Amino acid sequence: MPAKILLFGFFLPTLYMFKRSVAGSALQAGGGCVTEKPNARKTVMSRLVKPHGGGELKPLLLQGDALAAEKARAATLPKIQMTSREVGDVIMMGIGGFTPLDGFMTRADWEGVCDGMKMANGLFWPIPITLSTDQATADSIKTGSDVALVDGETGEIMATMTVTEKYTIDKEHECMMVYKTTDLEHPGVKMVMEQGEVNLAGPVRVLSTGRFKEEYGDQFMTPAETRALFDSKGWSTVAAFQTRNPMHRSHEYLAKIAVETCDGVLIHSLLGKLKPGDIPAEVRSKAIGVLIEKYFVKNTVIQAGYPLDMRYAGPREALLHALFRQNYGCSHLIVGRDHAGVGEYYGPFDAQKIFDEIPKDALETKPLKIDWTFWCYKCGGMASARTCPHEPADRLLLSGTKLRKALSEGEEVPAEFSRPEVLAILREYYASLADDQKVKIELKGHSAK
Repeated sequence: MPAKILLFGFFLPTLYMFKRSVAGSALQAGGGCVTEKPNARKTVMSRLVKPHGGGELKPLLLQGDALAAEKARAATLPKIQMTSREVGDVIMMGIGGFTPLDGFMTRADWEGVCDGMKMANGLFWPIPITLSTDQATADSIKTGSDVALVDGETGEIMATMTVTEKYTIDKEHECMMVYKTTDLEHPGVKMVMEQGEVNLAGPVRVLSTGRFKEEYGDQFMTPAETRALFDSKGWSTVAAFQTRNPMHRSHEYLAKIAVETCDGVLIHSLLGKLKPGDIPAEVRSKAIGVLIEKYFVKNTVIQAGYPLDMRYAGPREALLHALFRQNYGCSHLIVGRDHAGVGEYYGPFDAQKIFDEIPKDALETKPLKIDWTFWCYKCGGMASARTCPHEPADRLLLSGTKLRKALSEGEEVPAEFSRPEVLAILREYYASLADDQKVKIELKGHSAK
C-alpha cells in the first residue's frame, strides 16, 4: 500500500516529531501525520485514536423513554441555575465530548486538576469542570439528593444531577494555576471570580443539547458523528483546527499544511459565548464555509462546531482542546501562535511548550506545532518564520484581532490578509451593526505586532 508523501523541508514549517503505527507498519514522519492510504473498498475497524481514557465514548444524553421519564421527574426537583459556561460543559458531557467524565468534579478532582492536571482517579485533565451555586441554595440541598440543572438564560432544564458533595474553593488559586493571573480584566478569571460560593459535585443525566442543533443544523456534530464521518472517508489521521475567528490567510495556510500531511482536517469552530467584539458563530461559520468551497480541495476538510464557551486559558485550554478533539476522533491539533490566548497573559508559543511538559501518555492527540505565519511580499506568498529569510518590513503579520479592528473601523483590508469572498461576508456583518453595537477593539500583546 503506498504511503502518502509529505512534501517536507522546502516550504512547510517544521511540525511535531512523532511515531505512529498504522495498519501494522510503523511510519516515522518528520513532522506530521503521514499515513498509509486506506483501501476504501475494504471494511475495516476504525483506525482513529481512542477516546480519552482509552475506553469507548461516554455520552450522558438520555434517549427515548428514559429521556421522557427523566424530563418529567426533573420538573419536580429543586432547580440550580447554570451559567453559559456550565451549560456548555453539560452539553459536552451529554454528547460525549468530555468522555470519560460522568459529572461535575469533586473537591479532590478540582484540587488535582488545578495543581497537577490530574483527577483524583489519575486521569489527565487540564481545566476544572465544576458547577457552582450561591450559599443559600447550597444550604437548601442535602448531599445525596437530586436536583435539576437549568440554563440560566433560557430557563430550559438541561440535566439532572445527584449531589454527592458540596465544597468551597480558593478561586484565586484556581485562577493562578489555570490562567496564570488573577487580573479581573482576563475574561476567564472574571468567570471564575463571579461564580457562586459553593461548588456542587456529582453525576449528571443530560436531557438536552439546547439551541445548538436548531441554530447550526448539521454543523453541530457529536463525537460519534465526526468519528463515523471520518471512518466513512477512510481517514485515520485527522488534524483539528480550533477557531473562534473567521479564517484569514494565516489560518488557511495552517489548515493547508495539515491537509498536506494528514488524511483530512476538521475545522472546528466554537459555537458558545465569546468576549465582546468577537464575531458571532453564525457569521464566522458562513465565512468559513465559503472559504472551504472556494479554496480547498473537495473532501479534504470538514467544518463542524462544538458548544463550549471560550475560557481564554491559553496553554491549559490548548490541552483541553486536544483532549476533547481526541474524543471527536482527531489524531492532531494544530497549535499556532497564541493558541486560546488573550491580551499579553501568555507567551506566543506557551501553548506549544506545555505539550512537552505533560506525560507522554497523557493524550493520544498530539500537537502540530507551527511557527509565526505571515504574508511575505518578497516570497510572494504565505510563509513562516522557519521558511522565510526576509526582514520584518517585508512581512504582513496577520491576526484575527487586526482583521476585526480594521473591519469595525471601516478601514481597507489588504488583499493579502483575507480572501475577498470572506471579506464580503464580514463587511456585510459590520455594516449591519448600529453604532452602539460596535465594540472598540484594541491591539494588544502578540496581535499588535
